[in-house]
Amino acid sequence: MGIVEEAHNVKVLGSGDQIIVLAHGFGTDQSVWKHLVPYLVEDYRVVLYDNMGAGTTNPDYFDFNRYATLEGYAYDLLAILEELQIESCIFVGHSVSCMIGAMASISRPDLFTKIVMISGSPRYLNDVDYFGGFEQEDLDQLFEAMQSNYKAWCSGFAPLAVGGDMESVAVQEFSRTLFNMRPDIALSVAQTIFQSDMRQILSLVTVPCHIIQSMKDLAVPVVVSEYLHRNIVGDSIVEVMSSDGHLPQLSSPDTVIPVLLRHIRQNIAQ
Repeated sequence: MGIVEEAHNVKVLGSGDQIIVLAHGFGTDQSVWKHLVPYLVEDYRVVLYDNMGAGTTNPDYFDFNRYATLEGYAYDLLAILEELQIESCIFVGHSVSCMIGAMASISRPDLFTKIVMISGSPRYLNDVDYFGGFEQEDLDQLFEAMQSNYKAWCSGFAPLAVGGDMESVAVQEFSRTLFNMRPDIALSVAQTIFQSDMRQILSLVTVPCHIIQSMKDLAVPVVVSEYLHRNIVGDSIVEVMSSDGHLPQLSSPDTVIPVLLRHIRQNIAQ
């Protein structure tokens, strides 16, 4: 196993000619895909990995400068594909990994046959003529709460992000992976993500994008999926699901898995 693979806890499962790469979002790790993976392994080779900073990675490897922008994560993704000698993949990204995949695809479009985006956003802050869902004041309060008592913040944030029942297994699961992150790393990652503005890269994304979104999501208003659809220069399609929350593949697998499988298997009709 190579250095990059080991650092990112890379796992390769299943068999098939086509390769699917699954990339998680903030506060989770590759376990967020546990409901989807069993449906893929018979037909595809499935690559799972953890973003640097996830609670499952070695905190000593987290370079605060490298990961002060999303580019650091895009370079990691390209390094993983290179080390595994992957020449082409279907990339399924959740949350921040949607933009990480999009960014990686700009420099190496040949490596990506399509990108499936779940709960993705190019910018979380509201702007003139753009609704991201947050004001700067909201974000400042969020960062302050993370800094003052990380465990308490996790307990409050998890049910809001997941949506639905506060006692649900999905809320407990997200609380667990959030709390596994080292607090200073979690704060730094949250600041990088929530303050990012990826709108300018969308006009450079030529790989087909399947944009999938929950009807109700604390972090990403539904209008954002339409914004992505309008501004990505390559072919794109949007599907808004009846699910609730930012981690629908974890909280509403019965609704979400069939939708994901359809977008993985079918291409955008010309």
